[in-house]
Amino acid sequence: MKTIQLTPSCKDYLWGGEKLRTEYGIQSELHPLSEAWMLSCHPDGPSYLPDGSTFQQYINTHPGCLGTHCEKFSEFPVLAKLIDAKKDLSIQVHPSNEYALEHEHQYGKTEMWYVLEAEPGASLYYGFTHEIRKEEFERRIQDNTLTDVLNAVPVHKGDCFFIPSGTLHAIRKGIVVAEIQQNSNVTYRIYDYSRLGADGKPRQLHIPQALDVTLREPPKAQDFHGHLAQCDYFTVDAVEGGFEDICDETSFTSLLVLEGKGTLTETATGESLPIRKGQSLFLPAGTGAYAVTGTDLKCLRTRV
Repeated sequence: MKTIQLTPSCKDYLWGGEKLRTEYGIQSELHPLSEAWMLSCHPDGPSYLPDGSTFQQYINTHPGCLGTHCEKFSEFPVLAKLIDAKKDLSIQVHPSNEYALEHEHQYGKTEMWYVLEAEPGASLYYGFTHEIRKEEFERRIQDNTLTDVLNAVPVHKGDCFFIPSGTLHAIRKGIVVAEIQQNSNVTYRIYDYSRLGADGKPRQLHIPQALDVTLREPPKAQDFHGHLAQCDYFTVDAVEGGFEDICDETSFTSLLVLEGKGTLTETATGESLPIRKGQSLFLPAGTGAYAVTGTDLKCLRTRV
């Protein structure tokens, strides 16, 4: 069978909870279980095949598996995560490709969030309420009044947010999201509520870099032509219930199973794979027609 079930790398950042383990079946000995990198070639957290090899090793030995749309990229363009925020994440920003390549020697980060769970009253920070000058931005960071000018958005299950590089943001407590992003791990932390890291010291901030790259304005409306999100690096759709689809030569297909259970069947061979909530499935480009059937299913489908 061409379809591959991937095993994630996991992270135990101090703001995480336990829902990825208890609600999504992610197996890890980490506590807290903050993130699961479900589709990743990044060296900071690769995904694995059932035989223990890395997803990057699979790509290296299967030319063409990413599809013709990925030929323009020097590396796998996407990273997909599940994130459980039991506590507020830091207020942060990600740089553009140009800035990140010059200063960090990797790509920048545009991303999107699809809200899987949100406790009553949950909200997140998403850009500014109004445009501000760089001098005001720096002053508010220094005098701890930055949140006074941030766009605090109430969130509910099923909400989606597109976050271009340069957009200040923060997931806040009581939220679980699926995140589809560029293949990058560059984050500039602006404000962290004076928290201490595992070493007992305040976590590092990146104020000069944030001042360089942050768009100091409200987020702009986007038209994704019927998709949840779309950019040069990914096109994302939420698919509910059973469905039929074709994974052609232009792009791989990634399926994150967000709810329910069922079966994925490849049409050409008739081979089937049981699927359930919390799984990451990779269909190489050219897999062809396939069908997903099951009970109470919801999947996040990503292509390039």
